[in-house]
Parts: sequence; structure tokens; C-alpha cells
Amino acid sequence: MTDLNPVLLALLGTGGTFLMTALGAAVVFFFRKEMSADVRRLFLGFAGGVMIAASVWSLLIPAIEMAEEQGMIGWIPAAGGFVIGGLFLLLLDRILPHLHLESKTPEGLQSSWKRTTLLVLAVTLHNIPEGLAVGLTFGMAAQGNSTVTIASAIVLAVGIGLQNFPEGAAISLPLRQEGLSRMKAFLYGAASGIVEPIAGVAGVLLVGSIVGIMPWLLAMAAGAMIYVVVEELIPEACLGEHSHKGTFGVMLGFLVMMILDVALG
Repeated sequence: MTDLNPVLLALLGTGGTFLMTALGAAVVFFFRKEMSADVRRLFLGFAGGVMIAASVWSLLIPAIEMAEEQGMIGWIPAAGGFVIGGLFLLLLDRILPHLHLESKTPEGLQSSWKRTTLLVLAVTLHNIPEGLAVGLTFGMAAQGNSTVTIASAIVLAVGIGLQNFPEGAAISLPLRQEGLSRMKAFLYGAASGIVEPIAGVAGVLLVGSIVGIMPWLLAMAAGAMIYVVVEELIPEACLGEHSHKGTFGVMLGFLVMMILDVALG
């Protein structure tokens, strides 16, 4: 498989995660009622748990090991890239107009976009670091990198795909409640994941440019993912007085991704 073009591998990996988002969005065709708050908290918590575990086992640890193989002090690019990734998402958060489901006031720059568009952009913001992470790992594996293998890249894609399914449902069902037809709610929900293949290919192109920046890029993807988890997923998963469902979701997602990465990666 490593004989394949790195860009093609990244497209295959991120195409799979995009497909899972679309499958999750398709839930709108089978549910007539609004998703309950508890189920939504569980879904968001699960997504957050997967992203935390993936950031550690699939991104930060390989970044440290790769830096040490290149003769660098392992924690420096890991810490530096982590901070850059968080700042990058902070910048996008401030610039890109978007609206969270539980909010009434949009974030980012002022715009005249519809509420439904702003809701989709909020989820799209989550998917940028996910696509970047999957693209980076497949690109590095295709180049024969000893730290990131095809198996570990596939595990990361599977983990991201698993949490994309409930994310797709968590956007399409509320869009349906906003008054959109089922088809439009599905298309909008699926469209929120299209940024993943785009970010994945961008990650591969970055991998092929300068070998020395690979650990920084992996850590950057981790920092961006942790920013999303702490800034948005966990707070939304733990809304209300009783947040046990969201907490359980985070722990379950972390456990599943950790087992996948350690056992199969």
C-alpha cells in the first residue's frame, strides 16, 4: 500500500472519514423527533474523548519520537507545534462566522449569513484539524516513516470516522428542527465534512516539503484538536446540572480510541 501516491492515500483516508459524516447526517431520514439532549451530550462527549486520545497516541507521541530520531529534543517541537495548533484554531474561531446550537449570538466576524449556514460552519471548524491529522499520518506512512505506519494511520482514520458519525447526526437533526427539509438537512450535514479531504491533502503537501517540520505538524494537529475539544465539545457535552452523559461519552470515546491505537496501531 505504501507504493500508492501519498495524496491518494490521504484522499482515501479522509474520504472514509467524510463518508462517516455523511452516514451520520443520513440519520435525519430515519428519525422524526429531535435528538434528545442526553443523546446529543453523549455523542459530543464521545467525539471529544476520541479526539483527546488521538491527539496523544496518534499525534503527540509520534511527534516526540520523530523529533528524537532527527536528533532534536523531543518535547520542543511537540510543545511548539501544540501551541501553534491551538493559536491557529483560535484565529479561525475569531475570523470564521459560526454559531453553536446552544447559542443565540454568532461568533467570528459579523456576517449576513443564515443561521443554518452558521450552524454548519461551527461543525466544519471541528473537521479541519481532523482532516489535517489524518492526511499528515497517511502522508508520512506513505513515505516509509518508521514512526507513523500505515496501520497507525488507518487506526486514526477509523477513530476519527467513528466520532464523525454521531457528529453528522448531531448537525443534521437540529438543522431539520430549524425547518430545513430532510434532504437539505442531510446535504448540509454531509457538507460539513467535505473540509476533511481538503485539509488532508494540504497536510500531505506539507509533509512532502520539509522533513524537519513533520514533528511540528503532527503536534500542530494535536493542539488544534485539543482546542476544539476544550473550547467547544466538552462544554456542550456537559451543559446542564446533570452532565453525567457527556462525561461518560468522553471517557468512552477516549477508551475506544486508546484501545484501537495501542492494540492495532
